Amino acid sequence: MTPESVMDVGRSAMYVTVLVSAPLLLSALASGLIIGIFQAATQIQEMTLSFIPKLMAIAVALVLAGPWMLRVLIDFTQRLYGSIPGLTG
Repeated sequence: MTPESVMDVGRSAMYVTVLVSAPLLLSALASGLIIGIFQAATQIQEMTLSFIPKLMAIAVALVLAGPWMLRVLIDFTQRLYGSIPGLTG
């Protein structure tokens, strides 16, 4: 196993990680921004106010993007397992 192949596997693993986590993180970011603007406009400074909307946004994003996320993870795992003979020599 060459250092280049290790770097390629690591790079593709990091890419898949970013790709799979993006829908959940972006939905939490968007809902937090909207709640933050609402709190700034109404001067309500309750820290727990943003927790439930963020949780609901993440749950909705998980339901909507879950099948795609699972398909990306399965494809990556199958490609990784399929490349094991070529990586070992």
